[in-house]
Amino acid sequence: MEILIIALVLLVLVVLLVAGVPVPFSFGGAVIVLVMIFGYAPSALMSTSYSKLASVTLLAIPMFILAGGIMEKGKIGKALIDWVDIFVGRIKGGLCIVTVITSAIFGSICGSGAATLSCIGSIIAPQGKERKYPMGVMAAVACCAAPLGLLIPPSAAQILIAWTLNISVLACFLSTIVPGVILTILLSLGSWILMRKEEGVLYEASRTPSQWGSEFLKRTKMAVPSLLMPVIILGGIYSGAMTATESAGVAVIYAIPVAMFVYKKLKPRDLLNTLAETATTTGVIMVMIGVVCMLSRILTQQNIPQLVSDTLMSISDNKYVILLMMNLFLVLIGMVMDDTSGTLLAAPILFPIAMEIGISPYHFAAIMGVNLGMGNITPPSAPFIYLSARIYNVQASEVLKPTAFLLLFAYLPTLILVTYWPAVSLTLPKLLLGTAFV
Repeated sequence: MEILIIALVLLVLVVLLVAGVPVPFSFGGAVIVLVMIFGYAPSALMSTSYSKLASVTLLAIPMFILAGGIMEKGKIGKALIDWVDIFVGRIKGGLCIVTVITSAIFGSICGSGAATLSCIGSIIAPQGKERKYPMGVMAAVACCAAPLGLLIPPSAAQILIAWTLNISVLACFLSTIVPGVILTILLSLGSWILMRKEEGVLYEASRTPSQWGSEFLKRTKMAVPSLLMPVIILGGIYSGAMTATESAGVAVIYAIPVAMFVYKKLKPRDLLNTLAETATTTGVIMVMIGVVCMLSRILTQQNIPQLVSDTLMSISDNKYVILLMMNLFLVLIGMVMDDTSGTLLAAPILFPIAMEIGISPYHFAAIMGVNLGMGNITPPSAPFIYLSARIYNVQASEVLKPTAFLLLFAYLPTLILVTYWPAVSLTLPKLLLGTAFV
């Protein structure tokens, strides 16, 4: 029975996804097939879905999406880019490093990889072209840096993981900070390696110490409103003054006047368009969550998580081998699904296995976070590759090779460290929240 259900779900999903059906409707199709064949009560499934969706925690997701949209339309990222560029603009490939560091800062404000890529990429692409950078490499760096918004808090993906597993959002945030910093450093180093042999790349103009100091003060003054956003948002969360949902609301309230009156790039029409786009995106996410909750209820009723656990344990009872298999499973999920659907499908299945082999919930959340980031840039799905190629006006094929290098050079070592060295993800939760969160 369990094998038949798994086979049916996979068959329906593969057929519908290959046919080009949107992911939420593909999952909905799998639920409908199971209801028709096995007679599950639709009312019970819908009741479960509604009870899960009626969560204050989930309100943080549309709020952070809205904040990211406002920041993108308001060109808040430009001040951050200019500020970071004053430090590394003279390094060969410095604009690539600027992309990585700015994406990390921007991601810590809006929590969205797509918003980070759209905002930072659209600003840096013209500068890269002007300085004669190879645009395929620039697009690859932007593509690989965008998922930093899924790791460095506040992260919409970590909110979803915490909600799915009923664990602390704050501890999930803390568990991904060190992995995010490690990934930022490795991506910066990898970008420099990719650019070190490129000829004809133009640098930022050299300055005397006094000129540099004057320019630094000027750019810092412009960047302060942007730089204050992560301080306010993360300071509020980590101090306990605000929940993740409240901090998301504060991010929106702060972003609107900054974008409209400080940087003067956000017009009322842009704000209305951003509200409409956020409503559309939120609707898609909520439909996705709703149908996957129904599918998860069916799979749980049929003991599918236990079946997967028993299967993995039958292959090996070694903790490290099981972690390897879990990572392979997550990579495969990430290759064909977006981070939202991948989280909702994989977390309930793999979490019991992680508990059985003694993995902390927050260590597991960090492992999922890195894997979800990799999934956004790993073909065949790789939504960030195609978005980056469009922003930088290059063919996706030009982005693949440097992206593959950064995957192997930066993402894979980070994943190995996070998976097999628990202290990477658990040190901060332990220090700030106590031993109950390790």
